[in-house]
Amino acid sequence: MKKIPPPIIDFLRVQGFVVVSSIDKNGFPHSSCKGIVKIDPAGEIYLVDVYQGVTSENIGRNQQVSISGVDEHKFIGYCLKGKARLIQDEIISQEIIKTWEDNITSRLTKRLLRNVVQDQGQGHHPEASLPHPKHLIVLEVEEIVDLAPHHLKKPV
Repeated sequence: MKKIPPPIIDFLRVQGFVVVSSIDKNGFPHSSCKGIVKIDPAGEIYLVDVYQGVTSENIGRNQQVSISGVDEHKFIGYCLKGKARLIQDEIISQEIIKTWEDNITSRLTKRLLRNVVQDQGQGHHPEASLPHPKHLIVLEVEEIVDLAPHHLKKPV
């Protein structure tokens, strides 16, 4: 397990979501969006999966997974690679559920405020209809890749 440096933890905490890439039954990458609910600096990242679909099937066959997050404005990003495991919903702590609910409420509030400021009425708010988490994906980080071009990389 690889320790996650504080600047990368800070970066990941402000991401609305990350892209999780798993390997499908034909050996091709499968990408999906997941929300981070906990980061253990020792090297584990906890993500909520509300659907228990293709990503969880893929992890059941092949634990090799990566997560990627980028900030287009700052031109920075990271890809964290490692092995994933699933924690079923009946053993997800109430603390994790509360964090997930707070994250969803925050995203929904930001969307509503942005719509008011931009005077754009939006009747569709996807976060409000998300189902209860089916399980957690826990990534044990083995490698961290800085996605910034070499001349723009900052020491971590």
